Amino acid sequence: MKVATSINKSDIVQLLSENIDISMRKADMIVDKFFEILSETLSSGNRIEIRGFGTFEVREYEGYTGRNPKTGEEKFILPKKLPFFKPGKDFKEKVNRK
Repeated sequence: MKVATSINKSDIVQLLSENIDISMRKADMIVDKFFEILSETLSSGNRIEIRGFGTFEVREYEGYTGRNPKTGEEKFILPKKLPFFKPGKDFKEKVNRK
């Protein structure tokens, strides 16, 4: 497995293709479907727990009054939902061992 300073989707597709000996096209379809499932699950308000890796969930943030640092003008910031990832214990330990 190649070691990189960063990795993108095409790198994941290539690694999957090489590691389980499938075509790049099939690996691309698998990776696309995986991300589609993650997105749809989170968009519908559900959480995803992958034991040993971590938990994905959507957190809701209330609106608040913010201030433009340049002009000092106050502006109301609308409530929002953002995806959140909490790494699992095994994953944190593996990262800290490297």
